[in-house]
Amino acid sequence: MTETLQQILKYRFKDESLLRKAITHGSINSDVQGNYERLEFLGDRVLGVATASLLYRLFPKEPEGSLSQRFVGLVCKETVAEVAKTLQLDKFMKVGNDELRSNENVLCDVCEAVIGAIYIDAGVDAAIEFVNHHWRELIDKNVAPPKDNKTKLQELTHHLKLGTPRYKIVGRSGSEHRPLFEVEVVIGDDRKALGSGTSKKLAEFAAAAAMLEMLK
Repeated sequence: MTETLQQILKYRFKDESLLRKAITHGSINSDVQGNYERLEFLGDRVLGVATASLLYRLFPKEPEGSLSQRFVGLVCKETVAEVAKTLQLDKFMKVGNDELRSNENVLCDVCEAVIGAIYIDAGVDAAIEFVNHHWRELIDKNVAPPKDNKTKLQELTHHLKLGTPRYKIVGRSGSEHRPLFEVEVVIGDDRKALGSGTSKKLAEFAAAAAMLEMLK
């Protein structure tokens, strides 16, 4: 099984136990050394650095704001889960319940764990090369930087003369490793919407998306 997966990943592990761990969900092995959680923690950070480096080199004339919009779109849960499906990780991962194979959070985590496993197996250059290869097509499909929901909301409220959206953190839960922020966006005196995410920025985007739905 790992042989086929390595062919799909276009990366051959020196230590195949790292790959087996990266695709093992906690429902199969709750031991911290036996599932993907620690590798996912590492892979999440490596993905961020690799993506930021790739964008910095590919778009030398773009300002920070545009690069940030691209970055958020490439490392968000939905995009990473899409890459996971392209790599067929949903078929290979070891889970206690088959419903988890279609869970975006799990797909995202496993994909990041694979990146972390490559980093441990061969170092940062190999991990960055993996990200460059499998994320490059997503960048090529989106020539212009995508407008994030905060930008869309600000443009809409300006058009409707509703004032500038205001954001504030109203809650935080979860662990240090996986925090969950809750953000409220307010327009005028009475329009409010909530959003949550694993960072303040992602929570703001989610709140903006909820407000856009309300304004429709």
